[in-house]
Amino acid sequence: MGFNIAKYEFNSKEQFEAKFASLHEEDKQGNLIPKFRFSVIKLGHRVLVESIRNEEGEIITPAVMSDTYHVDALWRDLDDHPYGWKSYSIDIDSEGLHRFSVLSYLKYKF
Repeated sequence: MGFNIAKYEFNSKEQFEAKFASLHEEDKQGNLIPKFRFSVIKLGHRVLVESIRNEEGEIITPAVMSDTYHVDALWRDLDDHPYGWKSYSIDIDSEGLHRFSVLSYLKYKF
């Protein structure tokens, strides 16, 4: 069995949720059943600039967050990104904010 790791940047959390739902089929009870094996980690909006706090811990300048919604995914036995996901894939030159245990994104990325 092979696997690949990918990092994605969606326009919004709602857009990600729709793409995530497309990876599933619904059973008769309304439960979502994955179409194949995968793991998705929701990272949310990245911090672009950290907040600045005073000595009492009060926020003087709030953090600046990205407009885009980030997720990492581990795909099992897929030769390419799932349908509709490739256009949201990003390629970075480091492991990023998250790792799937000891697996290297740089080694296993699509």
